[in-house]
Amino acid sequence: MNLIWLLLLLFLCFGVLSNGARKNLSSRPAVVNVGAVFTFDSTIGRVAKIAIGEAVKDVNSAGVLAGTKLVVTMRDSNCSGFLGMIGALQVLETDTIAIIGPQSSVVAHMISHVANELQVPMLSFAATDPTLSSLQFPYFVRTTQSDLYQMKAIAELVDYYGWRSVNAIFIDDDYGRNGVSALDDALAEKRLKISHKEGIPPGTSAGQAEIMDILVKVTELESRIIVLHANPDIGFRIFSVAHYLGMMQNGYVWIASDWLSSVLDTTSPLASETMDSIQGVLTLRQHTPDSDRKRAFVSRWKKLTGGSLGLSSFGLYAYDTVWVLAHALDAFFNQGGTISFSNDSNLSPIGKGSLHLEEMKIFDGGRLLLDNVLKSNFVGLTGPVKFDSDKSLYAPAFDIINVIGTGHRKIGYWSNYSGLSTETPETLYRRPPNRSSVNQQLYGVVWPGETLTKPRGWVFPNNGKLLKIAVPNRVSYREFVSKGRGADTFKGFCIDVFTAAVTLLPYAVPYQFVSVGDGRKNPSYSDLVISVAMGEYDAAVGDIAIVTNRTRIVDFTQPYASSGLVVVAPFRKMNTGAWAFLRPFSPLMWGVTACFFIIIGIVVWILEHRINDEFRGPPKHQIITILWFSFSTMFFAHRESTVSALGRLVLIIWLFVVLIINSSYTASLTSILTVQQLSSPIKGIESLINGDDRIGYQVGSFAEHYLTEELNISESRLVALGTPEEYTKALQNGPERGGVAAVVDERPYVELFLSTQCTFRIVGQEFTKSGWGFAFPRDSPLAIDMSTAILALSENGDLQRIHDKWLSASACSLESTEIESDRLHLKSFWGLFLICGLACIVALVIYFIQILRKYHHNAAAMGADSSGDGSTPRSRRIQTLLSLMDDKSDITKTGHKKRRIGRSLSENDKEEEEDDELQSSSSPKKKKKQVRHSTEIPRTSEYN
Repeated sequence: MNLIWLLLLLFLCFGVLSNGARKNLSSRPAVVNVGAVFTFDSTIGRVAKIAIGEAVKDVNSAGVLAGTKLVVTMRDSNCSGFLGMIGALQVLETDTIAIIGPQSSVVAHMISHVANELQVPMLSFAATDPTLSSLQFPYFVRTTQSDLYQMKAIAELVDYYGWRSVNAIFIDDDYGRNGVSALDDALAEKRLKISHKEGIPPGTSAGQAEIMDILVKVTELESRIIVLHANPDIGFRIFSVAHYLGMMQNGYVWIASDWLSSVLDTTSPLASETMDSIQGVLTLRQHTPDSDRKRAFVSRWKKLTGGSLGLSSFGLYAYDTVWVLAHALDAFFNQGGTISFSNDSNLSPIGKGSLHLEEMKIFDGGRLLLDNVLKSNFVGLTGPVKFDSDKSLYAPAFDIINVIGTGHRKIGYWSNYSGLSTETPETLYRRPPNRSSVNQQLYGVVWPGETLTKPRGWVFPNNGKLLKIAVPNRVSYREFVSKGRGADTFKGFCIDVFTAAVTLLPYAVPYQFVSVGDGRKNPSYSDLVISVAMGEYDAAVGDIAIVTNRTRIVDFTQPYASSGLVVVAPFRKMNTGAWAFLRPFSPLMWGVTACFFIIIGIVVWILEHRINDEFRGPPKHQIITILWFSFSTMFFAHRESTVSALGRLVLIIWLFVVLIINSSYTASLTSILTVQQLSSPIKGIESLINGDDRIGYQVGSFAEHYLTEELNISESRLVALGTPEEYTKALQNGPERGGVAAVVDERPYVELFLSTQCTFRIVGQEFTKSGWGFAFPRDSPLAIDMSTAILALSENGDLQRIHDKWLSASACSLESTEIESDRLHLKSFWGLFLICGLACIVALVIYFIQILRKYHHNAAAMGADSSGDGSTPRSRRIQTLLSLMDDKSDITKTGHKKRRIGRSLSENDKEEEEDDELQSSSSPKKKKKQVRHSTEIPRTSEYN
């Protein structure tokens, strides 16, 4: 019975499943209409037409749609945006469920609005405009790589070779403009830029004369890196004119987008004139991994075309686009989707007319079909085919190609995963991403002019204009920069360095000096740098300090002079005086040293009191012994010997500390008494920060900003000074008479000032570190070359010779110009005191551990003896501990010592008696010695 019920259940399930399958199959139409819009007679169109046809055959023969035939109706847009739009509308009138194409980005922009309205998915294998976004055009799906990634690859290529700017020539339509806009963004991310853009009218309207005018304008620009983003017709015309103008020679760099690689792949060989005009050009090609299936299709392609037409990457993407749509349709039908259309209510008010707009209907299953298209995940001729969240193909990558001779050579790859590499992107995807500069590699390139040397990438504009070099018209310290008799004539240390560096450049630099400032006061150097950043001047030459806020807006060369802020103050010569012996140490140093003398005496007394008779006796005697012993170690004259190992350890370390202190004191005191000493109430920048005195600074210097912003000194305390004479007067008057306590300025100025003013000195240390450099606009290539030239001047000694010419020191500056504190401070010796203190602590800890062990050892016996005593246990323990610390440690040891002393004395007595027998009278000295010995013996044991 159970078997019967089981068979019945299986029969019912099989019936339901077969019913569902028949219903699903029955819902599939016999034919599915798909439209294709592209230009038949174009580089991409000729390949796409064959590729799409072969893909349709393969889909139908493979039975992907399970009995449904895929039919693709092709329309020729004939390189016209208008005809392309008309062709797309004609396709949409025939109940088309999807469109393959269009090829043109211009047509795609127009048709995408119609596709959104009719909910018809549009799969383009060639429209690379990055602005065809998924948000604005949700039914547009790009089945090829976007120009967004191609422009990123070009930007990384420019950055790899160290170029800073490019010129962009593009076709002036949606495809060209939006592609160059993406290039601009990609370059900006790497602090690069497009210095000049030139648009060319689309179609055939751009003649040779117009192209020549554009290229002549480009030759007058600074950058020699040219990015060409156009179509093949205009692109080859541009190369032909460029070759005629000599722009394909040494020094130029041409980078063409993937339009050139598609021509090289499909048309081979090109005419010799055409190949001559593109020698050394770099171009990109959409990367498709090598596979058995791809090689088989290439072989099949050669048989189809007879070798007359090559296969480009766009042809492979066109083939895979048909398969994307076929797999999506199969999934669509499996999900119960049906081919049905409904009228568009938005078109009803328009009514009927010759345009037959009423024939265009909304595809009801458009959203479901679109979702299945975006869920595609299979391996096609172009590799893995799947889309990311932005509806872009997964893993974008490009081949980088160099045109050489009659062909081209692949010099590397670019991938959005790891950047530039000589390894294939699919190999890199198996490793962790690594975009470090070390891993960015390409093979060698043959550049235009058949040279292997990387072009510099820029020249000075050939437009007859001179570089405007701003020079500050200084009033003070004219040895650095001073204006000559002519309007653009300058001289000085900074000017000589600049002109010497320019002569070392491998090219001529046309320039003229422009005076900045009214000649009555020094100009603001910060404003001067801002003017360079704003483009008013091409550079600034002078004594310009390289500071942080300036480096944010301009580029500086390598520093040609070291600089930094210092403090200048008046000084007075110090007399030695009666208390000069106290000056070597600071008060704190004296106090700490005295404390340690007493501490060492106390520690040694504690360690020696129980076992050394020389540290025992009445309290007064012991206090005197402590003080005498500690201070006598200063002169190594202590006569008390140490017996314990801990005491000797502490004493050895302390004697080493005393040795260092004595030596330092002697050296410092010698310097004070023999060398002329200078003194100033200002000890450095800290004295100025903590005080309220007025401070001087040079007009136009960055010192004002640093003192107020970085050191938080009130502006009311700052006094602007313009000339060395004002420095002298303000310092001599001092803050009491309306002057300043000190002047803060850069070291080169101060050294020049002190070379003639011997009554002032630098106090303290230089509290900032910087240098002087020449300012150029951001990313200026001239700044890099000038830095190299300055380094060369430094290496060959010319920089020092220029310095000696203008800034030779006088006799006054040969003296010591810096006032340093002549006192020794605790910070120079705290390590020694720390070691000595730790030794004392360790010795005392070990000593008290020994005492406590002995106390616990004797605690039981002492408790039994005092059982009848009326004192409390705590008082007894304290008395016991104190007695252990005060009592002599071991009588036997001192007894042995006394016996040894007595034995030595008896032997001395015997020797003296023998001497008495031999001599008629005894020596008074020996009798005195005997009396001393006889009195010393009982003294050692008087207090036990």
